[in-house]
Amino acid sequence: MGQKEEIDYIKRILEGETTLFSYFLDRYSRPIYSLVLQIISCREDAEELTQDSFVKAYRKLDTYKGDCSFSTWLYRIAYNTAISATRKQKKELSVIDEQIIDNISDDEADEILCSSDNEERIKKMEWALTQLNANERVLITLFYNENKSVDELASIFRLTPTNIKVKLHRIRKKICALINQV
Repeated sequence: MGQKEEIDYIKRILEGETTLFSYFLDRYSRPIYSLVLQIISCREDAEELTQDSFVKAYRKLDTYKGDCSFSTWLYRIAYNTAISATRKQKKELSVIDEQIIDNISDDEADEILCSSDNEERIKKMEWALTQLNANERVLITLFYNENKSVDELASIFRLTPTNIKVKLHRIRKKICALINQV
């Protein structure tokens, strides 16, 4: 179903056909849960925050203007819900000297996220992802795993596309530096 059909569903929901919202639950529950889990990392809390995100979306459905895809709008709600929850519980993360990150070549950083069959490299990559802060982890996951475009990410994070590109580049370098430390 495309954006046009989703907008039609939204109009019908707002007109009283509330059972149609189950379409959005069925279609987006898994990716929204994955997004929230990247931020929260506790399955039970992620499930609860995913439900909270859908409740918020349902209650605010009349504010959806159609200027972005419904999934982007929903991701923004879920992202904000999860980030708000993390502010209550700070997790200590690895700190990397900015000079180390700056010394990583662009080619090395771009190459780091290429798929690999090397089990050791995969384990290092998984560990490095856990060392990123929630924003970094979500950004890199949405871009590589969920195939969100730079423009969609800019809308979700409320940043410019250029800022998103810079952040993605810095995160790749940070992952590379983390892997090199192990």
